[in-house]
Amino acid sequence: MKPGQVLRGTTTVPGDKSISHRAVLFGALANGASHVRGWLAAGDTEASLATIQTLGIQVERHSHNELTIHGGRFTPPDGPLNLVNAGTGIRLLAGIMCGQPFSSVLDGSEQLRRRPMKRIITPLRMMGADITGTNDRAPLTIKPADLRGIIYDMPVASAQVKSAVLLAGLFAKGATAVVQPGPARDHTERMLRAMGVDISTEGNRIVLSPNGELKPINLTVPGDISSAAFPLVAALLVPGSDITLTGINLNPTRTGLLDVLQRMGADMTVTETGLEAGEPVGTIRARHSMLKGVEIGGSVVVEMIDEFPILMVAALAADGETVVRDAGELRVKETDRISVMAAELAKVGAQITETPDGFIIGGPQRLKAATVDGHDDHRIAMSLSVAGLIADGETRVLDARCAGDSFPGFAETMAELGAEITVRKLV
Repeated sequence: MKPGQVLRGTTTVPGDKSISHRAVLFGALANGASHVRGWLAAGDTEASLATIQTLGIQVERHSHNELTIHGGRFTPPDGPLNLVNAGTGIRLLAGIMCGQPFSSVLDGSEQLRRRPMKRIITPLRMMGADITGTNDRAPLTIKPADLRGIIYDMPVASAQVKSAVLLAGLFAKGATAVVQPGPARDHTERMLRAMGVDISTEGNRIVLSPNGELKPINLTVPGDISSAAFPLVAALLVPGSDITLTGINLNPTRTGLLDVLQRMGADMTVTETGLEAGEPVGTIRARHSMLKGVEIGGSVVVEMIDEFPILMVAALAADGETVVRDAGELRVKETDRISVMAAELAKVGAQITETPDGFIIGGPQRLKAATVDGHDDHRIAMSLSVAGLIADGETRVLDARCAGDSFPGFAETMAELGAEITVRKLV
């Protein structure tokens, strides 16, 4: 990456990762053929797709991003189900597999094996599930069991935990209720409701009553707001930039970053243009802006949990102090994203103070080019790439191939907008 190139133009980003996971997993449960366009063909979602095929579900692949999933009854796999790096995939699938009449083992990469699973094991066991982990981590061994509906008060708002419990509730006797302490992504509720499931939401209480087979879905997956964050922040930071992103998912449980950037003074226009499978979709225009530091905590943290690495880059360019709290979840993502980002940005001259549940960044700070490492974490690799666009000199990001886990074509999209960014294969 080299600085100084103005970003201009109109583009979109790949399909929403969270919705793409759910489209294949829920489509596999439906009775009939589900048609999905704009599906995200990336590392994590491909792992979920391969898993349902291992479970005997037939999938027609019309193109890279268009699928027909012939849902129905699962068949026992010959060996462990490999979710690779997909944290969403393994946690949602755990809820589904607890309701199956055969045993299964859910596993993945060493990175996935480090991620905490007790948060789903505990409520699933409360429902009667026979699920065990290795020190409360993957691999997860699941055996057939009779499930019963429960009322589960989640200690921390988490879409993945909520989804695991609700999906197990599809196979349980009686209603299942989840009470969340604050807002969390509601893609599961929206999609299950669209598929005919009796699911209601009152405030932070979600109630699912099993009512027979799921109906197939027919949807176009909107662009992922988490992927849109990278070109958006780049446009805000690079002088003279003016970009427009179309077809982006504007689900209010996902737009925390947009709210925070506007509080920071971002020159940004958000326009809703319609709905897709119950998800609001629209256009975002972003222009170069002089940002100011803000304090971030509470419920908005859940609404932007995946966007904090790129927010750290924005904060480095902001005038004043940015303080983030209540974001301890960042330490148990693909990496400890607070510690890793602080260490890698220090290589380009940034000064960041870590706290147990967040960080403090004073700005603006001038960055100098360096060689940094993506740590096999897609959001870190892309955030460091954006930092390189405002650093003096040429910045190299090693281990950046993982960007394809959520944003295949990231470098090409940024280059189309005018960024001087190239991909080099190391020999």
